[in-house]
Amino acid sequence: MTAAVTITAMLPEHADQVLTIYQHGIDGGDATFETTAPTWEAFDATRLTEHRLVAVDGGGRVLGWAAVVPLSDRCAYAGVVEHSVYVHPDACRRGLGLALLQSLLASTDAAGIWTVQSGIFPENTASLALHARAGFRVIGTRERLGRHHGRWRDVVLVERRSPAVF
Repeated sequence: MTAAVTITAMLPEHADQVLTIYQHGIDGGDATFETTAPTWEAFDATRLTEHRLVAVDGGGRVLGWAAVVPLSDRCAYAGVVEHSVYVHPDACRRGLGLALLQSLLASTDAAGIWTVQSGIFPENTASLALHARAGFRVIGTRERLGRHHGRWRDVVLVERRSPAVF
């Protein structure tokens, strides 16, 4: 990662750039079942404020983001979240995804979150490699989990258990 990039808290003023990056990921076809980025209000309402980060260059341009949503509102799952990490296509292969993910894990570890998980399409080999580098393990593959653009898609479930909690 270049020295001019800072990982910082995601703020409302980052909204347009965050959602644009999300839409780029959606448009690529292998990042999510979503077909369009949500409104900022919907995004803001579902992601945990204390675990939302952006990678920003020296000019204030958002190059990537990471955030978590609670897995469930049941108290037994209070320490389990599902995360997302997205990098602008123009900023890929610069170490931003790993920097964002490591910062996100530091944040969730400090908060006592014991499991961070995600579902990744098997075709998204870059994301699978990134998660392996960040210490995630593959739990299994959920076959034909959902239809996406007219075809069934598998999802590889990955998780990382916090060494701070266990």
